[in-house]
Amino acid sequence: QVQLVESGGGLVQAGGSLRLSCAASGVLFSDYAMAWYRQAPGKQRERVATIGGGGSTNYADSVKGRFTISRDNAKNTVYLQMNSLKPEDTAVYYCAARRIWEASTGFGSWGQGTQVIVSS
Repeated sequence: QVQLVESGGGLVQAGGSLRLSCAASGVLFSDYAMAWYRQAPGKQRERVATIGGGGSTNYADSVKGRFTISRDNAKNTVYLQMNSLKPEDTAVYYCAARRIWEASTGFGSWGQGTQVIVSS
């Protein structure tokens, strides 16, 4: 079972930047596709970005051009660089993982979340 620990959240002014990190342990990291999700108060969890084992990426329309997902397989870590932050980006951000050959089952392993607050 993969263990995921997020870090890097905090309070930032609109227009600012944050970088989230998610450290994975207990598995061969390169076997896993990774994702960042977020959940704002009163809203459903939203997938923000995904990255495959080979580095292919996908983004929600709401963050395209502002957020960048990346991974360092040597460090067992996935990152989310968030630029030009907006108040509507305020949410708890979660890291998620799934084996790359289990696309049909979805992301089933989750971190504890890290809070991002963007002030206007």
